Formats: sequence, C-alpha cells, structure tokens
Amino acid sequence: MDLPPTLAELNSCPPERFLTVLGTVFEHAPWVAEAALPARPFRSVDALHAAMMAVLQALPEPALLALLRGHPELAGSAARAGTMTADSADEQGSLALQALAADEAAQWDALNTAYRKRFGFPFILCIRRHDRASALQAFLQRLHNTRDTELRHALDEIAAISRLRLAQRVHEAA
Repeated sequence: MDLPPTLAELNSCPPERFLTVLGTVFEHAPWVAEAALPARPFRSVDALHAAMMAVLQALPEPALLALLRGHPELAGSAARAGTMTADSADEQGSLALQALAADEAAQWDALNTAYRKRFGFPFILCIRRHDRASALQAFLQRLHNTRDTELRHALDEIAAISRLRLAQRVHEAA
C-alpha cells in the first residue's frame, strides 16, 4: 500500500495534484481546498487544516448553509441507499448506521426531520468520535440548542471530520 503524499510534496506539487488529494476533505466542497491553495507552503498539516477552516469561517451565512446542506443525514436514506460519498459511507459504516433495524431507522429519520425543520440543515457529527448510543444522545441534546449554537457546533464537527480526513490523505512525515 502506498503512503499518501507528504505535506512537503503537497506544498510543491502542481495545483491539480493538490486538489486531487484534498478536494474531497470537505463534503461536496472541493472549492475549500482550491481556496486554501494560495496559502502554500504550509508548515504543518494543522496549518493546512487551519487555512481550510478559515475559508469556511469566512463564508457568509447563505454559503455556509449551502455547505452544511451538502452533508448527508446520519443514518438517513442516503446511508441506506448507499449513495453517500465514500468518506461518509466509511464513517457512518463504522457504526453500521446504514443497516439499522426498521424501528431504529424510523427513530433516526424522525430526529433528522425534526433537526432539519428546526435548523434548516442536517445534523452534523464527527461520528468517528462516538458510538451509536453517544451519537444518538448528542442528537437528542443538540435538538434543544439555538440555531446560532448549532451553526457553531456544525462548524466544530466539520473541523473534526476534516482533520481526520486530512490525516488519511497527508502523510505526516517525522
């Protein structure tokens, strides 16, 4: 198995290569990697991640909402139909969210519907930091938050998700 490119390689590679490696770090948003490209060279993968997150944090609310709405619902119909991105399928698959029993799927569907109705975007959670019970508990708790709090939580969760994805795509050479 080949190692992913090093940060040094990404700092000096053609833009097309940079975008090929990093374009899927953010769900359906290769433009994030493209917007971070001019900030090269990055001194660390954390600096690369910070530059990418700065792109998101600078978005006006309509653009941020469009980004958030590009995320699949947890245990939603896209998970069961197998139509998510490879990263999302792998992440949700770690808790077998695509294969819930009918009653569990109905519970998650009801939560997804309530959350989307209340906040206008899907519930976003870095599923790799949870088991199924803690993910469900987080979902139930966050339904009571304000919209501003949930926008912040969504960005925090995207930061965690994207940092884990970067760790898979960039070899952090010693």
